[in-house]
Amino acid sequence: MQDNEYRQQRIENMEKLAEAGFPAYGKAFDRTATLEKLHVDFEEGQQVKACGRIVAIRKMGKMAFAHISDGSAKFQLMVKKDLIGDENFAAFKLLDLGDIIGVSGETFITRTEEQTVRVSEWSLLCKSLLPPPEKFHGLQDVETRYRQRELDLISNEEVMDLFKKRTRMLSEIRRFLEGRGYFEVETPMIQALAGGAAANPFKTHYQALSTDMFFRIAPELYLKRLIVGGMDKVFELNRNFRNEGLDRTHNPEFTVLETYEAYGDMRTMQELIQSLVTHLAETIFGGLEVEWMGNPINLTTPWKEISYHDLIKENLGEDWFDKTIEDACAKAAELEVAIEDDFDFDKITHEIYDKTIEGTLIQPTFITRLPAELVPLASPCADDPSLVDVFELIIGGKEIAPAYTELNDAFEQRRRFESQAGGDQSKIDQDFLNALETGMPPTGGMGIGIDRLMMLLSGSDAIRDVILFPQLKPRKVSSADESEEL
Repeated sequence: MQDNEYRQQRIENMEKLAEAGFPAYGKAFDRTATLEKLHVDFEEGQQVKACGRIVAIRKMGKMAFAHISDGSAKFQLMVKKDLIGDENFAAFKLLDLGDIIGVSGETFITRTEEQTVRVSEWSLLCKSLLPPPEKFHGLQDVETRYRQRELDLISNEEVMDLFKKRTRMLSEIRRFLEGRGYFEVETPMIQALAGGAAANPFKTHYQALSTDMFFRIAPELYLKRLIVGGMDKVFELNRNFRNEGLDRTHNPEFTVLETYEAYGDMRTMQELIQSLVTHLAETIFGGLEVEWMGNPINLTTPWKEISYHDLIKENLGEDWFDKTIEDACAKAAELEVAIEDDFDFDKITHEIYDKTIEGTLIQPTFITRLPAELVPLASPCADDPSLVDVFELIIGGKEIAPAYTELNDAFEQRRRFESQAGGDQSKIDQDFLNALETGMPPTGGMGIGIDRLMMLLSGSDAIRDVILFPQLKPRKVSSADESEEL
């Protein structure tokens, strides 16, 4: 049968149920507890009210068994003709998989030792017009899973569990930071300047002000203005937007945690992320041993630390920084790393690092002391102003978090902004520079990609698996689809 034939059969069942006194769309149902709690607090002989979606049903002559699910757990129902009456039992046998019902009855344990409700009354809360995915194999088609996440959640228990863990992780991050005295704040997502990072923004137009605006690529500059204002520990857990590619670790709309602590530095952030990640791993995901992208990873602290230059030398030779740009070009060609004609030695080096070295860092590793031109908002190292006091945390070959000792020298920040903007003053955030001139204390700051962290801790290989509704290409609608009557 085609899907429309199944749908038509369900409509016919819906009409018969309505005639029997069970309208398709019922009212609120006062349940005793969630199905999960009914299992936990189970006692035989209790009178309970339960509700959920029918995920399995077995109809016999004068008896029927069904399992319902409310998203927290499944629970078995037993329905007997002599207990609920001929008419109600006949109507029950018209139910389909996916229908949502409420029941009242008494709890007992079957001969197979399964907790069950012996139904004395039932009501139809919502008729399902479309059949759910095949119950034994769940929803397998990846495209459908992402486009119709509701079906994925209904049919795949592990997917429901994954997103519950994500919700718990976000709540636990907030509790953890608040326990350390951080304030959660909200800063603008639509901004006049796309600042705080180097990325291509989404652009929109604000009609009331007759001006172009940008969806933020980072909240950094606003958060540091709050540090200037005296909010010594702040964090924001929210969305950023970057008009860039889609792949297994990138989505244009993504969740980021940014934290800033006055009177701290990069080392403050280093301790914070080790404590936070290990706390989340143990509290929510069951331990410090994870497997990601086919690699076993041990999150036990302290994590390895190596400077950027030492890492380059380990991979490209102790004499790498004594070589010429011609040598660097030759090495890039040997490693099949594409470079632009205008790349200088440092840019070629970083391109080789990005394409061939970073991905080899499987166990948690802090890369420190990066070249200053790569991180324009970071403070210079005290012993070498050509380097900045930062780390990039790499796990499983992917960047999980960058952190800085924040630059609070207003003159140096202005110089770096002007260099980055190529002299175009309209691209420089004057409000932020004015805030720096008011005076910002020494500060440590960090950003954590929450989607990628969730991938790591849950062992998920694709970012779309940890985002409820990831970005996808628009579905092409055929003329047949457009004309189909809903």
